[in-house]
Formats: sequence, C-alpha cells, structure tokens
Amino acid sequence: MNKSQKKAVLEAILFTMGDAVEVDRLASVIEEENDKTRALLLELKDEYDNNDRGMTLMELDGSFQMCTKASMYEYLVKIAKTPRKYTISDSMLETLSIVAYKQPITRAEIEKVRGVSCDHAINRLLEFGLITELGRKDAPGRPLLFGTTEEFLRTFGVKSLEELPELSSVQIEEFKQQAEAEAAVALDI
Repeated sequence: MNKSQKKAVLEAILFTMGDAVEVDRLASVIEEENDKTRALLLELKDEYDNNDRGMTLMELDGSFQMCTKASMYEYLVKIAKTPRKYTISDSMLETLSIVAYKQPITRAEIEKVRGVSCDHAINRLLEFGLITELGRKDAPGRPLLFGTTEEFLRTFGVKSLEELPELSSVQIEEFKQQAEAEAAVALDI
C-alpha cells in the first residue's frame, strides 16, 4: 500500500468512526509504525487546513478525530435549526395508525394486523420520533411494546390520543384488504 492509499484508508476510518481513534489502532490497520502513522495523519490535517475544506483532523491525547472546522459552525447552526422533513410511506402510515389506535402494541401484534413484516416501518418511525419503545410485554420472549410520542401529536395536530378520529368498521375492513393485497404482492416477489 503506497502513502496516498494509506492516507485514504486513515481518512475513511476517521470519517466512518466519527469518534477519536487511537494512533496505534490506525497504525495496525495500515501496517505501519505509530510515529509514521502519526506523521501521515498530520500531513492529512495540513491538507485539510491549507485548502478550502470544511473538515479538519483534531489530535486528542494520542488519538485523532475528523471534525468540522470551527469556521463552519455558523452554517451548521443554520441547517440544524431547519426543521427536518421526512416522508412517510403508506406502509409507515398504516403501521403508525395501528400503533396509535392499539398502543401499547408489540411488533408481532402489528404484523398480525397488517399481514406483512413491519420492521422497516417501525425502524423509520422510531428514527422520526413518532413512536417509542414503552417497555416490554409480560409474555414469553418479553417483546418490546411501542406507543406514540409527543412528536406524533405535534405532527398530526392533536392534543391527545382521545382526539384521534373514530375508525368505522368499513375503514377497518379496507385496511385489512389493503394489507392482504400488500402481502400478496410481497409473496409474488
């Protein structure tokens, strides 16, 4: 591995890890001595610092971490203050509805209602902060229980779960038919 390849490996590791990584761990990955690895990291830091780049390397007690340059903070604040926009797919919305109306509810119970796997939908709804883990059900395997959050209430403009509209038996039947159709499509794939 040549010098530029070693620097690329170091850069990739530091970018991916996000946290500080000890020089000796980095040295073992690129099969180099610690002092030579540190010199490569300092060269990489100079390249970041002497060019119009938004990143730099910070040395922290025998470790290095990739960080944003301090001069970029004002731009980071602008983006951090911008509300996150997220798209909720039909399957996510259906899963969210089931959680809202039947909480606390387990993943298996949601899948029983939907008729299809809901792993992706649940993970995304957790990521968006619309549902949360409420604890574990007192049942074999102690499955996680899910429920909605305050963010759910804010997003859908309701003050409490009691304000959610009543579901008619016709709507429930339509949901079941949609879930069955979705399951049939999933089995054909």
